[in-house]
Amino acid sequence: MNLPEQQTSSTTCATTSKPSRTYEVRTFGCQMNVHDSERMSGLLEANGYVPASSEQTPDLIVFNTCAVRENADNKLYGNLGQLAPVKRAHEGMQIAVGGCLAQKDQDTIIKKAPWVDVVFGTHNIGSLPTLLERARHNHQAQAELLESLEVFPSTLPTKRDNVYSGWVSISVGCNNTCTFCIVPSLRGKENDRRPGEVLAEVQALVDDGAIEVTLLGQNVNSYGVDFGDRQAFSKLLRACGNIEGLERVRFTSPHPAMFTDDVIDAMAETPNVMPVLHMPLQSGSDKVLKDMRRSYRSKKFLGILDKVRARIPEAVITTDIIVGFPGETEEDFQETLKVVEQARFSSAFTFQYSIRPGTPAATMENQVPKEIVQERYERLIALQDRIAGEENRKQLGKTVELMVVAESGRKAEQTHRLAGRARDQRLVHFSVPAGCEQPRPGDLVTLPITEAGSFHLISDPSAEEYSLRRSRAGDAWDRAQADSCGTTGTTQVPGTPVNLGFPTFRS
Repeated sequence: MNLPEQQTSSTTCATTSKPSRTYEVRTFGCQMNVHDSERMSGLLEANGYVPASSEQTPDLIVFNTCAVRENADNKLYGNLGQLAPVKRAHEGMQIAVGGCLAQKDQDTIIKKAPWVDVVFGTHNIGSLPTLLERARHNHQAQAELLESLEVFPSTLPTKRDNVYSGWVSISVGCNNTCTFCIVPSLRGKENDRRPGEVLAEVQALVDDGAIEVTLLGQNVNSYGVDFGDRQAFSKLLRACGNIEGLERVRFTSPHPAMFTDDVIDAMAETPNVMPVLHMPLQSGSDKVLKDMRRSYRSKKFLGILDKVRARIPEAVITTDIIVGFPGETEEDFQETLKVVEQARFSSAFTFQYSIRPGTPAATMENQVPKEIVQERYERLIALQDRIAGEENRKQLGKTVELMVVAESGRKAEQTHRLAGRARDQRLVHFSVPAGCEQPRPGDLVTLPITEAGSFHLISDPSAEEYSLRRSRAGDAWDRAQADSCGTTGTTQVPGTPVNLGFPTFRS
């Protein structure tokens, strides 16, 4: 992954007589892929690689792939095709492909793109440096894909995108059998880390300057299945509340079928657990949910939201929805619209169903024609955009605390606004009043919401309405900039965000 271009600094970087090999990691997919990419970067840097600048052709490009998103294979092979002439012109360049699509396609990747040097799967990320060295020594492509987890990814070295926040994986794999999903066959059955290991990693992140962590799992609230504790996840949330210096705890994604009251209580009673919940709906039709093998129904789903809002009135709830699942009728789709209207989601990841080879849904009868799926999708988007705008307008005049982030947005140069995330994860673009101190990424600012759109909020406060709390995370940002020979101080730099590869996503 290319690092953001930094302004020149008075600090001079040391040089070595032997140039290090440069690398770039390109990430597609979900948060778990982002987490894995940070481990890949950490492994590579532990083995002497350095990040390539935006002006360089990297000596190594690693693709961390997704097999779930639409056109995932076309995206990968399109990128590989573009790199073939680049590699021929750049002596010693290597290309590696890992992640879910690598686990699924295996030898197919090398057959279709023989200029790829290494293919590795979701279970053996730690093998990447060895496979690269073996391919270079043998002058032959190396493919290694294990059927079970070799080393838990979170035990590997890491290179985090942001010093002020971090991902912590509490489990990998999934025990569910949703008919549209290929994840269980690619990442295996659920494998839980011990609570002590998770909390030790959280503590290490906090010691390194982070003030926010996000707990990751395919189904975080089923955490504990490996060691027989049904309340392990709620206990873990409460334990995070005892870590000094940890100001914000988030988690994704829970499963509605396993969402229990003890988790709601832990969210409500643990001050640093944020009032935001991502609860995947997938469909509002009970018939479609049954066909998807989603072991809950719309009444239970809405009941969970009611309980959450009763205990946490300010809670923001987001979701995932699939439109056009095989056999979905207009009546089924109307049920989805009805649930969306009742649920009042702040935002939604919405997807048009497309066939995923290897899933039961791929061979189901009554596949919905593309033009019908598109038309339904547009109606859903229009409804959700309206609801999101209405919910955001309720924030007008409220005073919120933001954690400042490094990426200010595409219009930052024109608007001169920075960006931050509220406790409920809403994105807020804000200006700093004349004469007031500029924040650093990781610092916290408190200010009023002055404008609202469907996808973000805006704050243009007066000097009297603006307050800044410099944080340990902001200090860590300064240290990281100094260590990388970047700019120290308060200036935000435009980052290069991870490409999550959502081809039909609307927030």
